[in-house]
Amino acid sequence: MQLSDLSENRRTTKTQREFFRFGLGLMFVVSIMIYTTLGIGLTGEQGILLVVASMIGGYMAMNIGANDVANNVGPAVGSRSITMAGAIVIAAIFEMAGALIGGGDVVSTIRGNIIDPALIPSTDHFIWMMTASLLAGALWLNLATAAGAPVSTTHSIVGAVLGAGVTAGGFAAADWGVVGGIVASWVISPAVGGLIAAGFLFWIKRAITYKQDMVRAGQTTVPILIGLMGFAFATYLMLKGLSKVMPVSFTMALVIGVVSGLLVWLLTSRVIASRAGAMENSKQGINALFTFPLIFAAALLSFAHGANDVANAIGPLAAIADTVMNQGVSSRAGIPLWVMMIGAVGIAIGLALYGPKLIRTVGGEITDLDQMRAFCIAMAAAVTVIIASQLGIPVSSTHIAIGGVLGVGFLREHLKANYSRMVEEIRLHHDGHDAQAVQAYLEEFTQADVKTKQVMLEQLKARSASVRLKKKEVKQIRKVYKTELVQRSILYKIVAAWVITVPASAIMASIIYLTMLALVGD
Repeated sequence: MQLSDLSENRRTTKTQREFFRFGLGLMFVVSIMIYTTLGIGLTGEQGILLVVASMIGGYMAMNIGANDVANNVGPAVGSRSITMAGAIVIAAIFEMAGALIGGGDVVSTIRGNIIDPALIPSTDHFIWMMTASLLAGALWLNLATAAGAPVSTTHSIVGAVLGAGVTAGGFAAADWGVVGGIVASWVISPAVGGLIAAGFLFWIKRAITYKQDMVRAGQTTVPILIGLMGFAFATYLMLKGLSKVMPVSFTMALVIGVVSGLLVWLLTSRVIASRAGAMENSKQGINALFTFPLIFAAALLSFAHGANDVANAIGPLAAIADTVMNQGVSSRAGIPLWVMMIGAVGIAIGLALYGPKLIRTVGGEITDLDQMRAFCIAMAAAVTVIIASQLGIPVSSTHIAIGGVLGVGFLREHLKANYSRMVEEIRLHHDGHDAQAVQAYLEEFTQADVKTKQVMLEQLKARSASVRLKKKEVKQIRKVYKTELVQRSILYKIVAAWVITVPASAIMASIIYLTMLALVGD
């Protein structure tokens, strides 16, 4: 078979896969149309609007699955703790469980109360506004997914509601204080997530991987780290997942978190102690200890995401359904089970059909991840949300996860550059010495722990105090070889998508809303 034939076969196979995905997605949307037409039984103009809004809601849910869920499972897949298929199954199950179990009875009709319904001209205008918001948010997520940029679902829908709401009710209809908080979260979310993830990775390196006896160091430190994960995720789950099922105070969540963390620490200590004799004294040996906790983290993050972000994303559909069925606009709207099912099933379908692209981006294309680095990102996600929820700061799980990935990558760049600088300094101070002696000293330096490295450098500088390095040599030290471990092109693309998410979805929603008004002749 010729090369041209192989290329043609690949194009054909890819086209067939795309048609298959499109066909399954279309079947889901058509199923929603059939159910809302026959099952809800509403007729007339508003009945038609509810059917259309439900179909758009299903489309929105699929786009959430394709884009937003990657943050929960991407690091686990990128670190090879779990396969792509396994991640999709786990995420789909726990996203649906979170949406249906922890989704809650009530959400605000308008995310964060950013629009005052009283300033919308009529019930029909309110329905058109929310429908336009749903469609604009879904279209923006679709465009971002196609471009390979993970963006915030919450920001997409908030921007859309803001754009359509201002167009319908004027600038006075918007709560600009809430909008300002959302804008601030663009910076807060990735910065805090990055710092926490980098902090955990630095701790792991200093306490374990920079030690000569990694196994012994790991026996002490890894149970503490995994115990902290147990604490963080138990607290996170109580605050952000189960709080909608049962009343949970922050103190109660902390107590449950502490008890869970202690139990996990005790169990992990015993397991690692029993395996210590067979463990490899290397990073690979230590990495293996984080595999199961990462799978556990992916499941819990998916559950919490399903309990929160899904309900927020289908809030406009819940508002439309409540308005149509009760013939009026209320400040808060219950979410019917069929609406929750659209959100839950839609996310699972979107994840399975289109999720792998963004999972690969988050898991490995921004920076290389192993189990330790992925663990740090998962911890950053849980800890940041806990802190932000108590401070009342609106944050994005997407921005936190990407911030964690970047924090890990930039810390590795800094540490590698710093190490290269030290090695270059050693070489310059040994200039003229026997090559074998220099190499032996460098090998000893490489294998030493952090404290020993510092002592060796101080001793080297003390012995070489009389040696004045030339300007050329000083410049050589400063021009240390630096490897870029964070892919800048992908970073710039993601940041650009973040910056324009709210204004882009707002403009799209405004245009769609005005188009709907023109079509109905209002």
